[in-house]
Amino acid sequence: MDSVATLDIFSLLTSLWINRFYIYLALAVGISLWICFHIVIRKQDKNSQEKCVSKETQNLMANGYISDQKKVFVSGVKIFYGSQTGTAKGFAMNLAEEIISLDLPVIIINLKEYDPDDHLVEEVTSKNVCVFLVATYTDGRPTESAEWFSKWLEEASSDFRFGKTYLKGMRYAVFGLGNSAYVNHFNKVGKNFDKWLWMLGAHRVVTHGEGDCNVVQSKHGSIEADFTAWKTKFLSQLQALQKGEKKACGGNCRKGKCRSKWQSSEEMEPESPLQDRLHHRDTEEEELFESTSEEESGPEDHESLNSIVDVEDLGKIMNHMKKDKKEKEQQEEKTSLWRDSVKNEDSEPRAMITPALRDALTKQGYQLIGSHSGVKLCRWTKSMLRGRGGCYKHTFYGIESHRCMETTPSLACANKCVFCWRHHTNPVGTEWRWKMDHPEMILKEAIENHQNMIKQFKGVPGVKEERFKEGMTVKHCALSLVGEPIMYPEINQFLKLLHECKISSFLVTNAQFPVEIRNLKPVTQLYVSVDASTKESLKKIDRPLFKDFWQRFLDSLKALVAKQQRTVYRLTLVKAWNVDELQAYAELVSLGSPDFIEVKGVTYCGESSASSLTMANVPWHEEVVRFVRELVDLISGYEIACEHEHSNCLLIAHKKFKIDGEWWTWIDYDRFQDLIQEYEHSGGSKTFSTKDYMAKTPHWALFGASERGFDPKDIRHQRKIKSKSLSGC
Repeated sequence: MDSVATLDIFSLLTSLWINRFYIYLALAVGISLWICFHIVIRKQDKNSQEKCVSKETQNLMANGYISDQKKVFVSGVKIFYGSQTGTAKGFAMNLAEEIISLDLPVIIINLKEYDPDDHLVEEVTSKNVCVFLVATYTDGRPTESAEWFSKWLEEASSDFRFGKTYLKGMRYAVFGLGNSAYVNHFNKVGKNFDKWLWMLGAHRVVTHGEGDCNVVQSKHGSIEADFTAWKTKFLSQLQALQKGEKKACGGNCRKGKCRSKWQSSEEMEPESPLQDRLHHRDTEEEELFESTSEEESGPEDHESLNSIVDVEDLGKIMNHMKKDKKEKEQQEEKTSLWRDSVKNEDSEPRAMITPALRDALTKQGYQLIGSHSGVKLCRWTKSMLRGRGGCYKHTFYGIESHRCMETTPSLACANKCVFCWRHHTNPVGTEWRWKMDHPEMILKEAIENHQNMIKQFKGVPGVKEERFKEGMTVKHCALSLVGEPIMYPEINQFLKLLHECKISSFLVTNAQFPVEIRNLKPVTQLYVSVDASTKESLKKIDRPLFKDFWQRFLDSLKALVAKQQRTVYRLTLVKAWNVDELQAYAELVSLGSPDFIEVKGVTYCGESSASSLTMANVPWHEEVVRFVRELVDLISGYEIACEHEHSNCLLIAHKKFKIDGEWWTWIDYDRFQDLIQEYEHSGGSKTFSTKDYMAKTPHWALFGASERGFDPKDIRHQRKIKSKSLSGC
C-alpha cells in the first residue's frame, strides 16, 4: 500500500510539472506575439505620421506658407509711418539707413499719402517686406496721418469680400509707439495693425514691437531704446530672409523638435478662446518667420489640432474644446431667453441694444444711436466720394450715393433671413417691446454721426473735394439697414422730420406688418422685400417669426395698391431656392401692382452657423438677366428699364414711366420736397402721385447701354483681388 501511494503521489507531481511547463510556454508565446504586434503597429504609425507630415508640408509649400528649401529673396523694404510729433518718422529714417547698409532698396511712405485700396494688394507678389511704424494718439486712436489707412484695414479685415487670403504672401512687421501711462490704450494702434494684417492673410516677419514713452515703465529705459532693441531683432530676421538661412530652433517646441503649428482660421469657431490662443499663426518650419513671443503664449499655444498630438496632450486640447463649446451653448441659451422674454407690465421696458449687441454692431461699423437705432456708412458712399461710381439706386433713380445716409430707427426684425448681412446679431421680435427714443433725437444724432464718418475722408487720396463738401449735407435717407424700420412706433413722425430737413426717404419693409404699411405716410419710395413667391420657399428663405407670415405677406402686398407714391418690389434671387417660381412671382406682381420691380442676385455674406447659404446660391449676372426676361414675358404692362451690372441688379418698370419711348424712372427730388410740404400743410388732403415727381432717365442707365449702368462721369475701379469676385453690392 505504501509503494502504491508513493507511485500515485509521484505521478501527480509529474503531471503538475508538465502542465506548468505548457502554461509557461503558452505565456511566453503570447507575450512574444504581443510584442511583435506592437512593434509592427508602431512602425506603421511612424510611417503614416511621416507621410502625413510630408503631405502637410507639401500643402503648406503649395500655398506659399513655407519655402521649399530654396532661398527666400527680398527685393526691398517699404517703411510706412503714421506720426503726430515726428518720432515715428524719425524712426523710419533711422531704420532706412540700417537697411541700406544691407544693400537693400528702401522706400519711406507717409500713410497719409498712401491709398491701400489701390496699392496694398500689390505687396502680395512684390517680395517686399512692409514695415509699419505707427503711433497711438488720443483715446487709443491713430494719428491723423494714419487714420484712413487704419479705418481701411479694420473694415477690410471684417469684410467677407476681401477674404482671409487677400494679403496672403505679403510680409510685414509692426512697431507701435505709445505711452503706458494710458493703460487702456497703450499701443492699441500698433496691436490693431498687426491683428488686421494677419486677419487678411499677411505673414508676420517678427513679433510686433511696443515702444513706451513712459521712461519709468519702458522695458529698455526709453522709447528710443525700445525701438533699437526691436530694430536689432527685425534686421536679424531680414538678413535671414535675404539669405534664406534657417533659424535655429528656440527650444519652445515639445522635446526640441519643431513641428507644424499652422492651422487654417477657417477651421475654428470665430471669436473663440481657442482661436485667440492660436491667433499668432506660424508656418510649419520656424526658419524665416517669428510669430509669437514667450510673453504672448504658453506651452499649449504651440500645439495645433492639425499637428501630430501626443496622447497625454490630447486631454488638454479636448478639455479646451469642451469648455469653448459649453461657453458657446450657455451664451446661446442666454440670448434665446432674452429674445423670447416678454416685457413684464410692472417693469420698465428694456433697451434694445444690449452690451453684446453693441459690441457686435460696433465691430461691423455701426454708429449706434440711443437704445435702438443706428447709422452706417455704405461702401457706395465711399465709392462715389472718390469718383468711382454710385450704387444701383443712383442708376435707377438718380440718388447721389455720396449724399445718402443709411440708417434705421429699429435694429429689431421679425425675420431671420438666410442672406442677412449681419448674420442675425440683431434682436428679433413680432412687436415693439423695448424702450423708445424720440424721433427728433434719432434723426439729429444720425445726421451728426453720418457727417462725422464723412469727415474722416478729408484728405484721403482720390476723394473729390467738391463731392466731399456735398457729402456733408444729407440729401437722401435709406431706411434699409439691419432690422425692420416700420416696427418703430414713431416712424411717421421720423419721416416727417426727414422731409422737413429736405431729405428724401427710401423705406424698406419685410412685408410682415400690413397694418403699419397702410398707416404709413407718403415716402419718396416704398420698398417691399419679395424674397420668395410661395409659402414654402418664403418660410425657408426669410424664416419669419409670425405663424401667419404668409397671410401677412399677401396683405402687405395688397396694401401697396392704395399707395399713390412710388412702390417697389425687391426680389432677391437665391439660386436653387427661389429662381424657378416665375409664374408664382407673376401672380404676386398682379396682387400689389408695384411701380417698379428690382431683381438682384443674392450677395454671399460669408459662412455663418445661422445660415446654410453658400457661393453656389449666388446667381451670375447672365442668370439674373435671363430670369428677368422670362418674368417680363409673364406680366403685362412692364418692361426692363435699367441695369446695374456691378451690383448684379436689373430694374423692371411699369410702362406708365415710359413716355414717348423714353424712360422716366429717375426722381425730381426738389419737386418731391415741394409736394410733400404741400401735403403736410394741407393736413394730408392735398395728395400727389408718382407721375408728379418723376424725371428722365439718362441713356447710360438704360438696359442694353454699353455702360451697363455705370455713370460715365466716374471711373470704374476694379479691385485687385486674387479670389473670384462676388456678385452684388
